[in-house]
Formats: sequence, C-alpha cells, structure tokens
Amino acid sequence: MSLKKECVAMLLAGGQGSRLYVLTKDVAKPAVPFGGKYRIIDFPLSNCVNSGIDTVGVLTQYQPLELNAYIGNGQPWDLDRLNGGVYILPPYVKGIAGEWYRGTANAIYQNKQFVEQFNPEYVLILSGDHIYKMDYRKMLAFHKEKDADCTIAVIDVPIEEASRFGIMTLMPDDSICGFEEKPKKPTSTKASMGIYIFKWSKLKHYLDMDESNRKSSKDFGKDIIPKMMQDDQRMFAYGFDGYWKDVGTIESLWQANMDILDKNISLNMNDTNWKIYSRSPVLPPHFVGKSAKISDSIITEGCYINGEVRFSVIFRSVEIEKNAIVKDSVIMPGAYIKKGAIVKYAIIAEDAIIEENAIIGSDPADCENVEDWGIAVIGKGVTIKSGQIVKPNEMIEFSL
Repeated sequence: MSLKKECVAMLLAGGQGSRLYVLTKDVAKPAVPFGGKYRIIDFPLSNCVNSGIDTVGVLTQYQPLELNAYIGNGQPWDLDRLNGGVYILPPYVKGIAGEWYRGTANAIYQNKQFVEQFNPEYVLILSGDHIYKMDYRKMLAFHKEKDADCTIAVIDVPIEEASRFGIMTLMPDDSICGFEEKPKKPTSTKASMGIYIFKWSKLKHYLDMDESNRKSSKDFGKDIIPKMMQDDQRMFAYGFDGYWKDVGTIESLWQANMDILDKNISLNMNDTNWKIYSRSPVLPPHFVGKSAKISDSIITEGCYINGEVRFSVIFRSVEIEKNAIVKDSVIMPGAYIKKGAIVKYAIIAEDAIIEENAIIGSDPADCENVEDWGIAVIGKGVTIKSGQIVKPNEMIEFSL
C-alpha cells in the first residue's frame, strides 16, 4: 500500500565539515552545538515540521553516531510518526560491500526507493549546515504556481562574497536564464541557498542520467542543475529575504552565534510562532554567584557563573569561576573556565578545560597585524594549562 505524500524532504547531513576542523573531528557538522541549546540540524528539521512537511529522510555518512543518537525517533521535532516521520539513511549497502555517497546527487539517487514508497509529487532537498527560519510551504506554492520542474531558493549576497556560491541570472518572471557554480567573476548577486524543490518524476530522470555519466561529479550544483538548464527545463528562483547563514567555517559559525545576541538581526530564538525544537536534557536552572557580571549573553541551564560574561553564548553545564572573563565567545557544553582565565573571540568546544590565568584569543584591536587576527578554537576535551597563551586564529586540537 502506498503512503502517498505530496512532498518529501531529503536532508543532506553527511558532510565532513573539514573547514570546521577540530569541531568536527568526532562529529558530523549538522550535530555541532549552536546557540546555547541547539544543534545546527535543529533548524532544517524544525523548518520542516513548522512547514507541515512530516516525512524527512536524513542522509548521514561522516561520523554519524552522535547525530543518529541525537535525532533518535524524531520525537522532539514531532517527527515520531506512524505514517511518515524522520528516517536516518546511511549509505546504501549492495550485496557484500557498502558504497559511500559520492556527491549530493548520488546520495539522493541511492535513496530513490525510500522516496518512491511515499509516491510524492515533489521532493525538497535541504542542507544540514545552514542557520535560518523558512516556511517551505511558501516555496512549494511558488513552485506549483510556476509549474516549475525545479525551484531554487536564492538570497542576495554582497558581490564580493558571490564567488563562494552558485550564482544565478534571472529573467523578470524569476525564471533562471544562467547558473554558474562558484564563479571567479560573478555577474549577479543571486546566490543559491542549496535548497531545491523538484518534481519527483523529473528529478528521477536526471538522477538516472547523471548516474550513468562516468564523468559526472554527482553533484546538484555542478551537474544536475546545469544539465537541466541545458535541456531548457522550467527552472525558477524563489527569493528569500530572511536571516540565513551557511555555518561551514569557524568564522561563520562564531558569527551566527553572535547574531543571536544582536537585537538588530532577525534571528529571534524566542519566536513562539516558529519554534526551533531540540533534544535538550532537563537540567536545573543556572546559578549566578554574587561575583558574577553578565551582560548581553545567553546562559543555558545547569551553568555555574561566578566570573564575568559579556556578549557570549554559554551552553549547558558550563562553569566559569570567579575573576575569569569571557567576552565575545562561544562556550560549548561542559566546558570549565577557571579563575583568572581570559577568553576573548573564541570557540571553546565541549568539555574543554581552561585552567587558571590562561589567555585564549584577543580583541581585534589588540592584534598588531589585523590579518593575523581570527577566532581562537579549543577542541573537545582539551585542557589548556595554567598561564598558557592561545593566540588569535590558533586552533588547539590536543592538550599540550
């Protein structure tokens, strides 16, 4: 019996996240903690539920253990359904040996049978490493209205950043007349968000063709989209003007966390009309001591704060001792900042220990050469010894 669904979402969450270095050494990028009590994957999953899409395939590959355990049966996102729900889709096993996903298009190709069982008219392709709130219903309505074969969500980016994205040239009716993946000299600022809606019948055809092409890199942006353009399929761009950030680099991950604290940026985490759901443990309220000074920060449950915290995101079960200073930083779950330590413009990963009087990072203004400045990163479980100095832009993977 067919479980007919109008639209099925396929969430690509298998990326290694190599540009996040030590933060993704043991965990898939979508499982990286974000915003005090979330993980990156909470955003697309919550968007699906809030948009009425109740069938989501999550394609995992690199370091999937923690991500799989986190998603579980999908209950925190109301995706523990009998008819639909969330499904973890590791690389497909054929015969004796398994086969790794060889690209975004190949990942969907390997899971055609999963999609087919729901017999959808449309398939929504999502990435697991973006921070944004988006009503996919509006995009689907646009897709239907245009009778599109493929609709790509686009956002305006500064021209100097355009070469990092797939860039589109549009006609007045929003049809796409040109597409170039990461152009060296971009001629447009309409950037692909890596969010696509396809007619499933059409996508199947192009996935089959792409799979038989030995020269293909099996990628949506490099292969499927250009081929559909070449064949004059009905391709349209859906404009999005809300907050969106690809958190694939240390700087962008840090900046997105800081954006939550910025009242001038529209990333409201307390919006009851568009809630971001997460699997958060139940913890006692945070404790703030008499010596604590806190301003413009997020402090999550289970924390002990006795030091100074300014414009920072502090995750659960973090301890910050007296006379310690944390400024413009992201402190992930279970980290321990001991007395006299100074942490500025840094990301401190889970369970790291910053011992007494250690100095991590610095203000940009304190750096002699601005080009040398960057976010300091301390890896998961790493101990920084008493008095040790970690320079801006430095990344510590192991305890010294």
